[in-house]
Order: sequence, then C-alpha cells, then structure tokens
Amino acid sequence: MKNEKNKHMTLQDRIEIQESLSKGMTFKSIAKRIGKSATTVSREVKRHLQTHTNSFVKTDETCSKLLKAPFVCNGCEKRSRSSCRFKRQVYIAKKAQSDYEELLSEARSGIPLNKESFYETEKIISTAVKNGQHVYHAIKANNLSVSMPTVYRHIKMGYYSISPIDLPRAVKFKPRRSKKSEYVPKCVKQGRTYNDYLNYVEENPSLPVVQLDTVIGKIGGKVIMTIHFTDSDFMIGILLENKTAAEAAEKIMLLKTRLKSFNFNFGDIAPILLTDNGGEFSNASAFENDEGGNLETHLFYCEPNSPYEKPDIEKNHTLFRDIVPKGCSFDDFSQETVDLIFSHVNAVKRKQFNGKSAYDVFTFYYSEILANTFGISFISPENVIQSPKLLKNIK
Repeated sequence: MKNEKNKHMTLQDRIEIQESLSKGMTFKSIAKRIGKSATTVSREVKRHLQTHTNSFVKTDETCSKLLKAPFVCNGCEKRSRSSCRFKRQVYIAKKAQSDYEELLSEARSGIPLNKESFYETEKIISTAVKNGQHVYHAIKANNLSVSMPTVYRHIKMGYYSISPIDLPRAVKFKPRRSKKSEYVPKCVKQGRTYNDYLNYVEENPSLPVVQLDTVIGKIGGKVIMTIHFTDSDFMIGILLENKTAAEAAEKIMLLKTRLKSFNFNFGDIAPILLTDNGGEFSNASAFENDEGGNLETHLFYCEPNSPYEKPDIEKNHTLFRDIVPKGCSFDDFSQETVDLIFSHVNAVKRKQFNGKSAYDVFTFYYSEILANTFGISFISPENVIQSPKLLKNIK
C-alpha cells in the first residue's frame, strides 16, 4: 500500500479509483488500494462525479442506488443498457484530474498588492485580530486577496501593527495530562466498541457521524457536553450541572423532547454517535433510544486514551477554548451563555469549506430552524468574537 496519506491525489490514484469503481469495490477497499482514507475517496468521488444523459433517459428522478455509496454508475450492470431510464452519474479520472488542476492553479494565483492596498489590508486584519477574530476568518469575511502565509510572514517581520503574540495560538498548548484508561463498564461496551463502529460505518457509509465529548471547567463544577456534526463541523454545547451519567442522560432526553416539539427526530439527525469512555456516557440507552424506549441511533465508544479516533471534535474544541481558556469555571454559565459561545464558534469561517462557516454548511444541509432549535443563532462575520472578550460582553 502506498504511503501517500497526506499527499495530494495523483492522476494514477484517480485512474485506480475509476477502475475499482467499475469492479464494484467499496470505498474502504479502494482506500486500502491507493493508500488513502475511505473518507478521502468518498469525498473525491462525490466532488468530481459527472452527470450524463442519453436518449434512453425518460425521467428526472434520481436512481435510488445513487443515494448511497458509491454514488456513481461506474460499476452498475445497467449502465449501458436501455432498460435504465435514469440519468447516469459517473466518475471519470481524467476529468477529475483536470478539475483538480484548474482549482489548484486558481488557488495558487495571487493578486499582487500595491502600497495603498497593503496598508488597507493591514488595517482590516489588525483590527479584526484585536477584536478576537482569526486571520483566516478576517480574510474570508472581508474578501481580501491575500494568503494566510503572507499575512503571517508580514506579522512576523513587523509590517503589521499587531505582533505574533496577538494571534490566538501564538502561545504553545500545554502538554496533555494523562487520563485514566476506562470509565464505561465493559458490559456496556459490548457491541459498541470502536471496531464495531468501523464495521457499522462501512456497512452504512451514507449515514452521518456525530461525535460526543465533555469539556471541563473547574474540577467538581459544571461541565459542557459537546455534540459535533462531522460533516459540517457544526457544534453545540449542553450545560451539565455535574459530570455524571444521570445528568447527561437527563439532558440528552430533554434535547430529544425539544427536537420532537419542532418535528425533528434525533435519530434522523444523529444516526451514529461516537464518544470516549467518560462515565457520563455510560447510560447508552438514553443516547440510543427515543422517549418511548425504541432504538433510534447507535452509540459507539473509542478505545481508551485514543482521542485521535475522534479528531474532529477534539480539533473543534480549540475554537471553544479560544473563548473559554482552560481553568475557567462554568459555574456562572447558563445554557444561554453556552449557546452564545457556540454561536460564535459556528460563525468562524472555515478553510476546509472554502470560506463558509459551520453555520452556513449545517443550515444548507438541514435548516436554520434546526440550528435555532439547538440554540445556535446566526452571527454576522464582522461581529464574530473569538476570544475571552465575548464573556466580558456577556457579563
């Protein structure tokens, strides 16, 4: 297997994907073949699939087979037959490579700044950073024609009115403290291990994954249970009075009830849950069952001391910690405070979404009504505060 996990996909990779799809191979099998992750292969196919029609197409409806992996007709036996009346979706390696090269060329072509535009850019970015915003957010929110490496380089060289120490992550993170290995009883984890999770995801590749975790304030005080939607980086927080299974179970059931009142089903929104071994998640049935005790979602646990198995939520916690640094107490927080914090977190522009925020992507996938039901409100880009200043404004 190739060792190219962190490299750009090549034309040869794409040709192998096309050939593998024609043979009916799964994303996981293709990923092993080219040395990438299954998620990377899935995104590649969905990003570059082409729609074709011919004289046999008799309907605008989508074939039900295209609603699940692999989302294309490459390996379908009816692809070239007149008996298929649907539009064809196919993955073509050369076209995918061409689109990729065009996008790469556009991304690398910059617009040179003159003296006036440089100082205008400097003023906008410096003001934004002083207001607690990230550099990337400031660039995208103001449609600036400058790259992040250029901005960081100019800041380091002293060309800006701000210095590296003003940047949110200029100071290195402290080393992680070691945690106890396991809190969830083994009997609860039967059928819910990380290997069970991998198998279930492979069998249901079209289902979205939602990750759970808990952030701690002062030891013994209130904590915040975080719920992270990996497909959009959208995150909400639920304030818990304490870090116990009973408290977490009660609050998750209250969330399900609130969703139900707005005609949303928790199981439809979060069909797969992945969390760590924290004792607050040991009441699996509260997370998996609806109010009537019927199974509506599946909960799985990571291996002990393996935060890398749910990297999305771990990474997104850094945005929360920009506003609420470690060591801060949550005891004076209300749920409204938590909702406001995560409204600003979800409003930050994301590089992986080409300048869209998590709120933008989530509401596109679902709806603003659902986001508001979760307690998350729209925050305009110019009003985003990604620093402890937000808490001062609350107080």
